Amino acid sequence: MQPYELSLTQAADAVRARQLSPVELADSVLERIGHVEPRLQAYVTVTAEQARRAAREAENDIAAGRYRGPLHGIPMGLKDLIDVAGAATTASSRVRADHRAQADSTVAARLAAAGAVLAGKTHTHEFAYGLTTPQTNNAWDRERVAGGSSGGSAVAVAAGTATFTLGTDTGGSIRVPSALNGVVGLKPTYGLIPRHGVTSLSWSLDHVGPITRTVEDAALVLTALAGHDLRDPASLTTPAIDYRPRTGMDLTGLRVGVPRNYYFDHVDPEVEAAVRRAIAQLESLGARLVEIEIPLTRYIQATQWGLMVPEATAYHERTLRAVPELYQADIRILLEAGELMPAGDYLRAQRSRTLMRQEWARMLQDVDVIAAPTVPATAVKADQETITWADGTVEGVSDAYVRLSSPANITGVPSLSVPVGHDTTGLPIGMQLLGRPLGESALLRIGHAFQQTQPAPTLAPAA
Repeated sequence: MQPYELSLTQAADAVRARQLSPVELADSVLERIGHVEPRLQAYVTVTAEQARRAAREAENDIAAGRYRGPLHGIPMGLKDLIDVAGAATTASSRVRADHRAQADSTVAARLAAAGAVLAGKTHTHEFAYGLTTPQTNNAWDRERVAGGSSGGSAVAVAAGTATFTLGTDTGGSIRVPSALNGVVGLKPTYGLIPRHGVTSLSWSLDHVGPITRTVEDAALVLTALAGHDLRDPASLTTPAIDYRPRTGMDLTGLRVGVPRNYYFDHVDPEVEAAVRRAIAQLESLGARLVEIEIPLTRYIQATQWGLMVPEATAYHERTLRAVPELYQADIRILLEAGELMPAGDYLRAQRSRTLMRQEWARMLQDVDVIAAPTVPATAVKADQETITWADGTVEGVSDAYVRLSSPANITGVPSLSVPVGHDTTGLPIGMQLLGRPLGESALLRIGHAFQQTQPAPTLAPAA
């Protein structure tokens, strides 16, 4: 096994034991980038020189006994919305082609303090306003979408061009590409990871979170990132804890909610079958399955768009008027549409979110987590605009991909996407676990237990 093939946990164990040097690991990942990046286009920019320098520093520190923890010397990628001092933050847009960050974002600073090594900045759908990341190709089939908006981050992990990455999630943008590329994606509780220094799409829906090979890896990154930051008004004051899950597989006593509505409506039969098999596996580990009814489903998509569209337009107000021609056509249309949305509609969306939060809190009193598909279909062809369901209903690809992930953004609850197999064409399928606010430990415990019953994750063969 080459170093770039190692999961974060495996690489960290090898580095700590002095069986693998950070320089060897960084060189392996950078060589892998050089080999597959022309086909996948996961990166906006590769910081090879900076990565090698940081890897040498990590190696020297570890040799001198200054080991900082499991992220020390580990190569990572950061979505190109996340500021790193002196580096470009383009948001994959011509609008910000010349923008360079003056200071580190909170998450970049925390990862640097933990000793992580930046391999580069990964592509996003322009300003994170989309669910496909058109610049980037799916790691399993280059003719299919990567998912978005953190498509570059998910593809980098799936292809072995980063040991872990960070993405952002406003309506599913960590979990959707994670599911479509067969990796793990965690959207934490709203406010658990600070967003200072991260380009916003919709301030009341935005989250930052890790994309990794395994659930245990995600827990390591979350442990390094969670914690209060005064510079983020939404940042929670929750004390920092160690999120690493227990190694046991016994889920006795845990209640897993299985939706009887919404989450299995208009879902590809192969996706549904794989997710239901995974749920049955949780039951075999001791969890008790509880049927639940998802509340207020008719308002979910209207609420998501009612919040996101005007908030995004407000963020882009100046540049949209100054340089509208620099935006891609699909993004410009969405931003201009936001200028036409009445204030009353935005306020109604806020009221709807409040009601949803209340109803979800009641529902989650009866279960510890909810298990459901992450997305209703696997990765579509790059030029495909709609999905036609068995009953003849036609749905836009972006609407389909966001439909099952957006409730966690509206309510702010944590959600973890875990790979649960592949369809008959070999494309990955994801299951999401949704929990109570600050219920990450339960999600990670259950996801880790499930992964221990599965074959070890492998890199995408198309990469």
